[in-house]
Amino acid sequence: MTETTHRGCPVAHTDFTGTAPLYEHYKMLDNDREQARFLFNDTTDRGFFMLQRYDDVRDGFQQHDTWTTAVRSALRPNTASDPLLPQDLNGQEHVKLRRILNQFFAPAAVRRMEPMAQQRCIELIEELKPAGSCDFVAEFAIRYPTDMFLALLGLPVSDGEQFLEWSDEYFSALLAGDPAGATTAKASIMNYFDEAVNERRANPRDPKEDMVTRLVQARIDDVPLTQDEILTICLTLMLAGLDTTRSALGFIYTHLAQHDADRQAIIDDPTLIPKAVEEFLRLYPLVFQAGREVQEPQEFNGVELEKGDVVWLGIAQANRDPRKFDNPDEFDVNRPNVNQHIAFGGGPHRCLGMHLARLELKIVLEEWHKRIPEYRITPGTELRERGVQLSMAALPLEWEV
Repeated sequence: MTETTHRGCPVAHTDFTGTAPLYEHYKMLDNDREQARFLFNDTTDRGFFMLQRYDDVRDGFQQHDTWTTAVRSALRPNTASDPLLPQDLNGQEHVKLRRILNQFFAPAAVRRMEPMAQQRCIELIEELKPAGSCDFVAEFAIRYPTDMFLALLGLPVSDGEQFLEWSDEYFSALLAGDPAGATTAKASIMNYFDEAVNERRANPRDPKEDMVTRLVQARIDDVPLTQDEILTICLTLMLAGLDTTRSALGFIYTHLAQHDADRQAIIDDPTLIPKAVEEFLRLYPLVFQAGREVQEPQEFNGVELEKGDVVWLGIAQANRDPRKFDNPDEFDVNRPNVNQHIAFGGGPHRCLGMHLARLELKIVLEEWHKRIPEYRITPGTELRERGVQLSMAALPLEWEV
């Protein structure tokens, strides 16, 4: 007999890992949130308790003393063999490593990158503009954050084309469940990082300006980071920054291509763009959940949790919760409480790159609409999204030249 409740929680069978028509995952997430305050989902080997409403998800992110990132994703709970740093660390270990990385992601550091970020964005747009069409995802939305990632590390942006090939192979293999392909692509990426780190050991630069040099010279409790730790940090930053920005741009430009009034509003008044970015992050969060593993028995808002339980923190469900946001499925550039969205998570593991992500999205919206204000999705296109972490495989756009 199929279980209908688990420790008092209704049992859900919703599978969030598949490919579906665009926005279908948000519909499934909203339906589960409104079915019950808490659910137990049985679609993985371990199952997971779903926190879905804004107040519960916000509070869940603060349980970092007893809920750890031993599980980073409720949908992929068994990823210990594929380490990430600093995500895999908790407590003081996490704090100490974040302290080393923070200076490169702080608002002041991100502002220093703005001229270069703006210049590279303009170059890519001007390259695409004469053609009158492009696959926005493949030809712009992934190329731009790849170049920014290399610049952030202090590596040559001219390596972007080769690095993009490797990273695309890696992402594709991971999502296709192809471990052999992922291993091959990862080896190329790690070899590239290894050479870069060794070069910095031989020829260090200013550690205040060059992240790889900073990692090479960093000490935690007077102990230097190992070569493997540095390489893992570089890989983690790549995984965290490239696919997410590509996905965010895909969903944003799908919206703007289909909502003329919203597009015209930011064309007529570009000062609205920072607020538009926040509303897009609220409305279309790509990382729609975070996972945690419970380390000791406890009660959370009426739910009895045991050691080893997996908890789902429903980021997208919280961001679209009508109890928190009026008309949550609508884009409202003047939404008064939009800055309370949790698209970047919460607590000590809140997204390290959130300021850089905001800058990249802001610059793209500004510079693209100065040059290509009118565009449309190529007629006949069927838009689809991939689950686990939402992304679009393609977004064909066209415009008048």
